[in-house]
Amino acid sequence: MRAIIEPPPEPGAPLAPLWKRLSWFAGLAVSGAAATAIVAYALRALLR
Repeated sequence: MRAIIEPPPEPGAPLAPLWKRLSWFAGLAVSGAAATAIVAYALRALLR
């Protein structure tokens, strides 16, 4: 079974491709913004 939490990469290990790292960054940024918007609109609806 694959470990859920992996240790950090060894020093000198090759990095993941740039497109993959940027897509993770963009996905997390959009997800965070969407979650914030959902909470904000839910609170706004409750306080009206």
